[in-house]
Amino acid sequence: MTDIGWSIEAYDYELPQRLIAQNPVVPRDSSRLMVVERLTHNYCIFRDLPGLLQPGDLLVFNDTRVIPARLYGQKTSGAQVEVLLLKPITSNSWLALVKPGKRFVTGAKIEFEPNSSSVCNYNLQATVLATDQETGGRILQFHLPQGVSLLNLLGQFGNVPFPPYVTNSRALTEQYQTVYSKVAGAIAAPTAGLHFTDELLHKLEQQNIRQAFITLHVGLGTFRPVEVKDITTHNMHSEWVEVPSLTVDKIHMTKAKGGRIIAVGTTVVRALEGAALANDGYGSHKSLIRPFCDHTNIFIYPGYKWRVVEGLITNFHLPRSSLMMLVSAMIGRKRLLSLYQDAIAKQCRFYSFGDAMLILPSAKIN
Repeated sequence: MTDIGWSIEAYDYELPQRLIAQNPVVPRDSSRLMVVERLTHNYCIFRDLPGLLQPGDLLVFNDTRVIPARLYGQKTSGAQVEVLLLKPITSNSWLALVKPGKRFVTGAKIEFEPNSSSVCNYNLQATVLATDQETGGRILQFHLPQGVSLLNLLGQFGNVPFPPYVTNSRALTEQYQTVYSKVAGAIAAPTAGLHFTDELLHKLEQQNIRQAFITLHVGLGTFRPVEVKDITTHNMHSEWVEVPSLTVDKIHMTKAKGGRIIAVGTTVVRALEGAALANDGYGSHKSLIRPFCDHTNIFIYPGYKWRVVEGLITNFHLPRSSLMMLVSAMIGRKRLLSLYQDAIAKQCRFYSFGDAMLILPSAKIN
């Protein structure tokens, strides 16, 4: 490909280390908000959001909840190990990333330690069943009595996995959950939603700015780096999605009345656009989206043809990430990089605990 927008180097930028947010702001809605319009942008505070949207707009949120997916333990040799659960495979067997990975051969056994907040006499063990070629992870079989689920024990053995760039944080684990999180299953938070408070959600309702929910369990598909030179050859890992019928009805009603669909976070974009793409086979342009419950590996980058989403609330993302490519598909790569440079100059806070960006529908390029 000759288009520079398809080259991985085209999504690089330099970020001063000091701008990587290590702690969330308190209260949540006091973070800064860059507002991106058709030709201009400006800054305000996130709690100003109700005045920036229009009555009749629909905000779509991801109600996934982060599970305590990071486990620590040791092999029978005494070597210390770290495990990050990715997703369940069958009854109490999970796909997981392991450190150090090279020595985890089939048959290796691990004994896990309770987390620091628990007093637990239970002996939790697992055996390596196989290596997963796609992720480089391992399939682990946890040894549990009949009827006991690993999910029920994670509160005693697991730790909520903060991102690797959050290295010096005082944040409580609940600060890495959205206030509306409900469906446990993610290994990372849908961070655009971290800025919302209950009070702000109530103000949005009072302004007749409607709310709907999808569930996408954030996994490797969201945070795994793009490692190919030509981004069009990148393969996204699939993530589990549910777009319920109530949300679909609200989307159709909003569109019919002239309202706009604003996604809260890139995971919502992938859920809605993935559902619409899966439903393209129905051949009906009148029904742009239908209820969907399955896995999606949709990868959105410049040139993508939008089906549902018209605006976006998102954070500032890592260089060379699929998240940057998704946002570039909405407003253009060059403009996004220019906005990032301005955010750096204005000392905005970046990444999961950082500030936010509101891309209004007028800024969308197609």
